[in-house]
Amino acid sequence: LDLSPFVIHDMTVPADGSTGPLGSLMMYKSAELSNMTVKVADKTAFSMDGLAIEITPPADGKAMEFTATTEKFNADLTLVDDPKSKEVINALGYQNIAGNLEMAGTWQPTDGKMELSKYDISVENAGTLGMTFNLGGYTLDFIKSLQEMQKKMAAQPEGADNSAQGMAMLGLLQQLSFNSASIRFDDDSLTNKVLDYVGKQQGMSGKDIANQAKAIVPFGMAQLNNPELTAQVTAAVSKFLDDPKSLEISAEPPASVPFALIMAGAMSNPLDLPKTLGVTVKANED
Repeated sequence: LDLSPFVIHDMTVPADGSTGPLGSLMMYKSAELSNMTVKVADKTAFSMDGLAIEITPPADGKAMEFTATTEKFNADLTLVDDPKSKEVINALGYQNIAGNLEMAGTWQPTDGKMELSKYDISVENAGTLGMTFNLGGYTLDFIKSLQEMQKKMAAQPEGADNSAQGMAMLGLLQQLSFNSASIRFDDDSLTNKVLDYVGKQQGMSGKDIANQAKAIVPFGMAQLNNPELTAQVTAAVSKFLDDPKSLEISAEPPASVPFALIMAGAMSNPLDLPKTLGVTVKANED
């Protein structure tokens, strides 16, 4: 692993016993990584150029803002050993891939609102996978409790029973609340390549595979016992497979949902979670 050069600007290292509102956190305003190269047996498996991070620390009641971008990354997938994976990679023509990453978000220490407004990984001639989330309760007190918990777990001898710490961590996570989240895929030829590959394996065309998938989706979704969501997903998947542009799954409840309620729902009645979280699916929309 080679890093060259890595520069951090305006770093503040927390002092022992610091009592300020952000005293326990290491903060910095920007950082740049010119290049990162990962080699396996003298062959470059992965490289990344031009990572740039910008942070505006929270001040005067305003939220902290952060962004991260890369100029480019490259990966050599010919080094993958698994025969089945190698077969798929070669069939799709992704022996060497290139792309970039973009990330942006905010954090408000006073109320603990943490928002990741962008996390996009783009691969040339494939597509862009994007994720977002918005949480509440990520306060300084929560961070301090999390740090103390991590110290206790790190101090445990190897092989010790961590069940008590695990339960405590579970209780700590219940201080968080869920506001929204999404995952989105913008296609750049990957979908049709996959359909054609699967079709070739079965002696069919990619269009035939797409039609099969469209027919199967309603039956799979019927298990959720949510007719409205089933109709929405069926329509979105059909629209996307007919003309692959974008597919997005969003969860946006009308009001913030405590993690405790989500965890309880997941254990007692998981089929109701899509309704609780306000899950929607749409295709080919900006």
